Amino acid sequence: MLVVSYDISDNRLRTKFMKTLIKQGGIRLQYSVYEVNNSKRVLDNLIVRIENYYSKKFGGGDSVFIFETDENKAIKYGNAIHHDQDLIYFD
Repeated sequence: MLVVSYDISDNRLRTKFMKTLIKQGGIRLQYSVYEVNNSKRVLDNLIVRIENYYSKKFGGGDSVFIFETDENKAIKYGNAIHHDQDLIYFD
């Protein structure tokens, strides 16, 4: 499973990103947090869309944070990359 959290200031871009997550099978957990059933294809598609479309439109404070819960691994884009601190996962 992936947990995707985002903070995107532009309303249109944020709505578009939310719709992208829903198309990938995302289920809203909180306003800007979605659970997405993980497969290599889903993750690869999401990364390509973020890198080729969304990240180019990000403002200075925008970010997307992807947690791969099965592997205790996180992928960060936008402002989130500047907060490189260890994360603690609880099983």
